[in-house]
Amino acid sequence: MEKVKRLKETVCGNIARVIVGKERVAELAVICLLCGGHMLIDDVPGTGKTVLAKTFASSLSLGFKRVQCVPDMLPSDITGVNLFDMKQNEFRFIKGPVFTNILLVDEINRAMPKTQSGLLECMEEHQVSVDGMTFELPEPFMVIATQNPVETKGTFDLPEAQLDRFLIKTDMGYPSHEESIEILRRKLEGISGAGATRAEPELVKSAREELESVYVHKDLMSYAASICEATRREKNVVLGASPRAMIALLRVARAKAAVEGRDYVLPDDIKYASIPVLAHRLVFQNSFYRRGDLGSELIARIIETTPVPSESIDFSRR
Repeated sequence: MEKVKRLKETVCGNIARVIVGKERVAELAVICLLCGGHMLIDDVPGTGKTVLAKTFASSLSLGFKRVQCVPDMLPSDITGVNLFDMKQNEFRFIKGPVFTNILLVDEINRAMPKTQSGLLECMEEHQVSVDGMTFELPEPFMVIATQNPVETKGTFDLPEAQLDRFLIKTDMGYPSHEESIEILRRKLEGISGAGATRAEPELVKSAREELESVYVHKDLMSYAASICEATRREKNVVLGASPRAMIALLRVARAKAAVEGRDYVLPDDIKYASIPVLAHRLVFQNSFYRRGDLGSELIARIIETTPVPSESIDFSRR
């Protein structure tokens, strides 16, 4: 897992130069890229969501574009539009910002549902369909979206189908007292984090190929399935973790093992992946909706009560 570790160290090292104390979020971003998924960062303003996404993109020698969502935005503002070229006497497709490698969709919940749905095909199929024509998106392609969970005026909640397109959902969290002091010190001393190195596209591609060799023991497959099945038996849950969520759980667990330098998965990798992968996919009854972070609390409780495969098992044995 040498190339996977090198990619993680390069990207996470660059982010650490700019943002203090967000190693876990940076690692989740790398894992999301390795898995070919998309990431949603949900937190209050001023916690560094946009800065982290921009620093992540600048750490990679890949294309990057940013979209600032507003209520009057149209799907064509993201995907592109056919315009009539009077000189050529024909329609010409003008590509939108989605035609890039890393797309930052800032405050995604400020876009109307019609515009949000314009990202569904892009995120799932990595392509854009306009007026009967299909255009492939460049690879790798990753969406990093941010949203503010507190301010509700002029916002539109993401529907379940849209949330399911995000492999990982996480938050930034407030810094600790020591981290706050370090943030102030860097600001006062003008430390900008300049001079960071970039990971080449070939490293991203080869790291993804290494990920395919990570082994998952059959007992760990059963463990992951048990966690997902437990969410469907909860009385206050209308929709539990789907088979797609179960597959996503193992994908992220494999990537976590790889960034740790292992070519096999451990139970701790599945525990690590469970909340960021599963919590946002659960749908609760109306009476329980928005009553705190129920998804994370429920997954944490399920992890505590689900029997872990025996430590006597050699999880590296194929």
